[in-house]
Amino acid sequence: MTLSRLDGAASTVFLAVVLAAAFGSMVVYAWFGRERDADADGKGAQLLLGRGDFLLHWFLWAIAPSVRLSLRWGLSPDFYNRAGLLMGVVSGAAIAGGHLVLGGWAIAVGGVCDILDGRIARLTGVASAYGDFVDSTYDRFAEVFTLLGFVVFLRHATYGPFLASAAMAGSLLVSYTRARGEVHGVTCAGGLMQRGERLAITCLACLVDPVLAALFGWPAGRVSQWAIALIAVTTFLTAAHRVAWISARLRPKGSSG
Repeated sequence: MTLSRLDGAASTVFLAVVLAAAFGSMVVYAWFGRERDADADGKGAQLLLGRGDFLLHWFLWAIAPSVRLSLRWGLSPDFYNRAGLLMGVVSGAAIAGGHLVLGGWAIAVGGVCDILDGRIARLTGVASAYGDFVDSTYDRFAEVFTLLGFVVFLRHATYGPFLASAAMAGSLLVSYTRARGEVHGVTCAGGLMQRGERLAITCLACLVDPVLAALFGWPAGRVSQWAIALIAVTTFLTAAHRVAWISARLRPKGSSG
């Protein structure tokens, strides 16, 4: 058995264990009433336009102990902002080197850090304009590092670097349109492919790519390329939706364009 097959088998077993634990915790969460997360509802957070809200609120319920431990240990929002940025660098380097599973878990840890920094800031009363700026800016850096990793990893695939570059551009446009709208007093946080969806898709692609490659004999990177193509298309659609939505609210009444 080759080393790649061994790696694929190990990834399959590990992923199966993680998925079993996740599904088990979902059953527990549903059994105890599927309580919605008040903080997420207060922010209007959604996953997949609301269709994935069960997964969103389950995940926030599952990481709640991390919030309590962070408060007990005195971990600050800045700690998690820097940790999230570091995970972005690690994910990009790992993906570029072909270590997709490591890159996937780095993306997952970075996503948790992204959630914890805001929660701890609000719970400790230190939420501020500084925190919002650092959080959103570090998020952009982390995402760019991850997608640069895909540019390198997919360099031998047809259209691979182009699709990864398009996904990076689309992701930045989604964030930019929201930021420009908020400058003019219009908030538009909706759309199909927001940061949470992008994190989930890139993480899942990294974790299942080696598994499916080992099971079906596919070339490494095929699943990742499909995932990146999906992000590229849907981020541009989301950015276009935000442009139209914000423009409609900023256009002077009676103006025809």
